[in-house]
Amino acid sequence: MRDRTFVLLCVFCGVVVGAAGTWFAFPGGERADPDILFQVSTIGTLMEGGFGGVTPFGEITKHGDFGIGTFDHLDGEMVALDGKYFQVTSDGAVRAVRDEMTAPFATVTFFETDMTISLARADNFTDFCRQAEVFLPSKDQIYAVKIRGEFPSVRARSVPPQEEPYPRLVDAVRNQSVFVFEKTRGTVVGFWFPGAFEGLNVPGFHLHYITDDRKAGGHVLDFSLENATIEIDITPRFLVTLTPAGGNLSALSGAGRGELEKVEQSG
Repeated sequence: MRDRTFVLLCVFCGVVVGAAGTWFAFPGGERADPDILFQVSTIGTLMEGGFGGVTPFGEITKHGDFGIGTFDHLDGEMVALDGKYFQVTSDGAVRAVRDEMTAPFATVTFFETDMTISLARADNFTDFCRQAEVFLPSKDQIYAVKIRGEFPSVRARSVPPQEEPYPRLVDAVRNQSVFVFEKTRGTVVGFWFPGAFEGLNVPGFHLHYITDDRKAGGHVLDFSLENATIEIDITPRFLVTLTPAGGNLSALSGAGRGELEKVEQSG
């Protein structure tokens, strides 16, 4: 029996579950619906050590020009911006992503700005979250978030490739490389998810960074910003492809919030 790709489609508060033998295709090479957020696997599966790449980036790029994720063996952080995909490796290098490379977890969409916010200053990640969340139209919606501006400081990370049998994510990040960037200009790329999506994705803001010269970046642990423009894309539909290897649904309950916070902001 050939492997099947399981698909979970969330439309506002409704949930439809289906299965198909192939990836969704778009006739005539048309791009995907820009209001769909496309995701490979779940954060719960990644937390449990599901680091094996399952979806080629040649397929992922058909579903978005903007997003974040990681690579086979957890080999670095992915940033997609303006249709270009980048890999930030644990030695700090930034490389173009090739179509044949694969992802165990990625979230992408075709970014279309629905609202714009100006933010004069945020002293740290917590301060940014407090200020930005005030402007979100609803706390029951998913948002793609693009932040351009001046960053007095950014603390970012990337994780070295892991070997099988894979550890849990909270253990893998103990060997992360942490980069500190001062007085850079760049773009923060990421998403905001409601708390109800715990296990599927990261509740709240999940952000990656790349500098304007495309020479540095990583998963955002903390940052300060000045004179920033925040663009928000409301994404009312959510499409998840679950891996043939399984383990996705059992992980939907997610790890404890405290453990996920350690993964997201420790370092």
